[in-house]
Amino acid sequence: MFELKVQIYFAAAHHLLNYNGKCENMHGHNWLVEAFVCGTELDKSNILVDYKVIKSNLKEVLDYLDHKDINELPEFKGISPSSEVIAKYIYAEMKKRIPITSKISVWETSTSCASYWE
Repeated sequence: MFELKVQIYFAAAHHLLNYNGKCENMHGHNWLVEAFVCGTELDKSNILVDYKVIKSNLKEVLDYLDHKDINELPEFKGISPSSEVIAKYIYAEMKKRIPITSKISVWETSTSCASYWE
């Protein structure tokens, strides 16, 4: 099994719903997103997926979130856009583009991340 990982940052604001604490207030993060793909079949160049293909697809997904109030986006209306929910959203969008996407990790800080995989 081969696993590849790419990383891209994006910046956005959000606030958590039904949360008793500071994070109920709007605040922002410079999120680091890691996208993982897994597979067993390499192409003629012995590549699973070209890194630039993974990066360009992840960038497309993140451009939609970048410099936005995530709570105001239709996909997140009325739900608490936690890192967990954001990771699941990015996973679903990446899976549409690269079916062998295996996991997404979303880092709010350098020490705290949420991951989603199926």
